[in-house]
Amino acid sequence: MQLPREVIVGNGVINRVTEVINRLNLKGVALIVSGTKSYEVAGKKVYSLLEQAGMEPHGLLVETTTSKDIEVIEKQIFSLKPQVLFSVGGGTIIDATKVNSGKQNIPFISVPTTVSHDGIASPLASLKGVDKPYSVLCHAPLAIIADIDVISLAPWRSVISGCGDVIAKFTAVKDWELAHKEKNEYYGEYAASLALMSAQLITANAPLFQSKTDGGLRVLLEALISCGVAMSIAGSSRPCSGSEHLFSHALDQISSNRAMHGEQVGIGSILSAFLYNANWQQIRDALKQIGAPTTAKELGVKDEDIIKALELAPTLRPERYTILHKQQLSYTECKNIAKETNIIH
Repeated sequence: MQLPREVIVGNGVINRVTEVINRLNLKGVALIVSGTKSYEVAGKKVYSLLEQAGMEPHGLLVETTTSKDIEVIEKQIFSLKPQVLFSVGGGTIIDATKVNSGKQNIPFISVPTTVSHDGIASPLASLKGVDKPYSVLCHAPLAIIADIDVISLAPWRSVISGCGDVIAKFTAVKDWELAHKEKNEYYGEYAASLALMSAQLITANAPLFQSKTDGGLRVLLEALISCGVAMSIAGSSRPCSGSEHLFSHALDQISSNRAMHGEQVGIGSILSAFLYNANWQQIRDALKQIGAPTTAKELGVKDEDIIKALELAPTLRPERYTILHKQQLSYTECKNIAKETNIIH
């Protein structure tokens, strides 16, 4: 079980980079992995602070988590032999860094610039494969430095996406329980409770997100970090990723007009909750209150895409047992469910 040793959340905390590396006794070469925008927003500041602290920083720009970008980072690591990696960016950048951190056994520090999903704190990375995305178990970050001033510069839509990703834990945990009961899969009650608590925290604080305050950002950051810890404790993404995530991955394959990850899993969670005869209306209403899409039209996809994605979803990961694997829905059943939940008309 790997957990972050330092978690710093607040306004202006990027300035505490020096304090963190001193406390963790980090010296020598540091590789800062970031995207073009995130380097301007925060990467340059991290670079300057590391120089002031007597370290030797190097910057590297990447934009995706394809195998090509993973290899570029790997080559830089072989060349520079850094003692620590800094990942400055959104989930994609952090995942790309995380993979190399795990492969090369080098600690990494997460400096998120957006809060669109729970990758900022988890030990898992979502990668783009040839046919479909897949997850790999890597390292949890050694530290997380989440500056609200930096994150508030990102579009508010990324915050809404992050909320959707956390709310999806309601159905992810149900799928994990189902797999435990019917397939004797390991189930960790503590990790499950932590994920559920995060989802409850977001729904209880939905008004904060309507007013677009720093208070909402702090609540979301704490919830996302808790989700990352839940996955570290579980040793898998099970407490945080279930049928609703499979639906999102399927939608990525079917629709050329992709929405954000958290927006898609939010709608997937409405569908999954319906299949469990759970309170899907509560999930839908919480998403609405936050400002997240709850219909195909709001998501920017065709009604047909929703139906096909729901039908395709269980085939993407046959080994991950969920309500979709249990029910084996036909096209007509998928269509009826999408209509009954008012996702399509």
